Amino acid sequence: MTREGSGGLPEVCHKTQPCSQGNVRGSSQDAAVSHSSPVSSQERVELVDALRGFALCGVFVSNSFLWFGGRNLLPPEQLRALGSPLPELVTGALFLFFVAHKFLNLFGFLFGLGFSIQLSRTEARGASHVPVHLRRMGVLFCIGAVHLLALWMGDILHLYALAGLLLLLFAGKTDRTLWRWVVVLLGVMPPLVLALQLWGPEVTAHAPESALRAELLAALSSGSVWTAQAGNARYVWETWFSSPRVLIWLTLILGRFLLGLLAGRHRLLQDVERHRPLLRRMLWWGLCVGGLLNAGGLLAFQLRAQGLDPASHTGLFLLTAFQELGYASLGAAYLAGFALLFQRERWRRALGVLSPVGRMALTNYLMQTVLSLWLYNGWGLGLIGRVPPSHCVGIALVLFAVQVLLSHAWLKHFRFGPAEWLWRSLTYGRLQPLRG
Repeated sequence: MTREGSGGLPEVCHKTQPCSQGNVRGSSQDAAVSHSSPVSSQERVELVDALRGFALCGVFVSNSFLWFGGRNLLPPEQLRALGSPLPELVTGALFLFFVAHKFLNLFGFLFGLGFSIQLSRTEARGASHVPVHLRRMGVLFCIGAVHLLALWMGDILHLYALAGLLLLLFAGKTDRTLWRWVVVLLGVMPPLVLALQLWGPEVTAHAPESALRAELLAALSSGSVWTAQAGNARYVWETWFSSPRVLIWLTLILGRFLLGLLAGRHRLLQDVERHRPLLRRMLWWGLCVGGLLNAGGLLAFQLRAQGLDPASHTGLFLLTAFQELGYASLGAAYLAGFALLFQRERWRRALGVLSPVGRMALTNYLMQTVLSLWLYNGWGLGLIGRVPPSHCVGIALVLFAVQVLLSHAWLKHFRFGPAEWLWRSLTYGRLQPLRG
């Protein structure tokens, strides 16, 4: 379930006051927060902002295709009746190959890279990054929890906050240690989890997943806001907290964060020219490996749709088990290709259009939920279960284009998006100046 500067986080600039030898470090945590402020526009990395906007577009398309439009909630016969078979099959195949999970990987990578940028800046100023990071993750978790329970069951923010806390454990680790954890989290854990799901002891659920999704669809299709949101909260409770799903997602998210942390340490996106040969290798290897693994994943999806069980077919199990590596590989190719194109002036002007969207990633992410609930839920326009998934992709792209325009207009007058301003103000314990 899709729940997907820094990757979704504001960069932080710590301004510590000169201290005398007699100062006591016992108050350093309070000082680190009280003498901190968000990064200025001059310190931002435009490429990272633009990449974040690009990733947010892909995440929105994914959410709209799978969840907002009801595709993952509809029974197969009702889904087939929505549109012409061939266009929907083509759209579904293109989505699975090029979009599904790739942009979540990219967004998580940028989160970890942003943490690395923040860490290096605070260390350069002789301050501790821990107090501010803890408060920022605490505020983000609260925002995500409200979004999850009160608005949409697909929220990713609360999981980012939890995985962001775990990042603190890796801040001082060596590159070799981080790479070992990446291999475990993204290469070993997915096959292991799949094997346990297929052959391990069964986990008793409160109700079958299909029944819960049918109840959620009925609630979202109703004309009552209360019924829809109560159904959303019940689905969250029954699925997230009665299964190992949260731990699985945290494992994957943390692995993506660690890749970003490694990239930030070596200034992969802050100094693209120096890393051009590496980025070219990432592009071509990512396309080759990611293309093969995602083609295998597409084949596995078709075989499972025909009733084959990975538990009894070794080849099908392997195709399914290593999909996360395929997502990560193709996501790496997207990142490398974007970064290399961004070095060309004409492409920089074109891709830079996405930078304001990336600077307001939290605001735009939450706005996407509100707009989609109004479009698809029964109390709004009621499109859920009534338009084919291919149309949901078109709707998402149109709405995202509107967000690009709104982000440009907003940032002409203000320093942050509304949600970013609230996040920063709560983190630093004082109202931040909103106007630039």
